[in-house]
Amino acid sequence: MILQTQRLLLRPWQETDAESLFEYAKDPDVGPIAGWPAHKCMEESLDVIRHVLQGAECYAVCLKEDNRAIGAIELILHDRSHTARRSDECELGYWLGKPFWGRGYVPEAAGELIRRGFEELGMTTIWCGYYDGNGKSARVQEKLGFVHHHSGVVDVPLMGEKRTEHINVMTKDMWSGRR
Repeated sequence: MILQTQRLLLRPWQETDAESLFEYAKDPDVGPIAGWPAHKCMEESLDVIRHVLQGAECYAVCLKEDNRAIGAIELILHDRSHTARRSDECELGYWLGKPFWGRGYVPEAAGELIRRGFEELGMTTIWCGYYDGNGKSARVQEKLGFVHHHSGVVDVPLMGEKRTEHINVMTKDMWSGRR
């Protein structure tokens, strides 16, 4: 499945994306704020492509002009999500390489994935969260129309620490009302 927006292609991750993934995932400003350590080598990035970025609704975020992966976005279905409780709920997750921050790419990609979730996958609720200190992600979620649901201290196993996590929600009715 390949999804398109005005400027982006959202497509499945391929092993050939390992170099691009490593280029952006090695930046200590990218992964740790999202709860995962910066990548240390291209082999680690290849392993992540093979074993993490293979969810049914996981996509590489690519610029249309060159189809090069610059980030990831996923509707994490209920069986892999820590917030979705039912089969008609999912969780939105995303990250973007630092050179591409501030250009509106994440809201653009997320808008298309949210549309797919509600219109094509039959979702009634989409959850999305961020950790304290990740103001950029908080702003993206606000722009998209997510509203605060709850906050709490959670384990962040890949970082070996606890953090305050803020969970936001969007229902299909909320989304339909914004269109």
